[in-house]
Amino acid sequence: MSFLAIYYARCAVRMANERQAAFQDWITGEVKTVQASLEAMAKQVQELERQPAITVAPGIPRPGINLAKRSQVIRMSRRGEGSEQIAKALEVPLQEVELLLKVHQIVLNNI
Repeated sequence: MSFLAIYYARCAVRMANERQAAFQDWITGEVKTVQASLEAMAKQVQELERQPAITVAPGIPRPGINLAKRSQVIRMSRRGEGSEQIAKALEVPLQEVELLLKVHQIVLNNI
């Protein structure tokens, strides 16, 4: 009986060793795959670091609407012209005309 127990124990140890070796081979393969990916990424980073930095020149700031145009917007609005007509006539963005008229209306309401 003890001979049979020793035989089963050795078989179990052998199977465990085979599983451990297979697992070790799988882990080694995965590590090599990850290392290859890391090396490829490191090369890409080095190439990007060698390239000159791309600088974007800031856009030329557009001057705001001047006082003469502001007063013209208000005058034209008092005459009954619409925001779109005023914007086209004075060559000013529509949003700027609408904002100016809203601010003007708020100021008038507070007086």
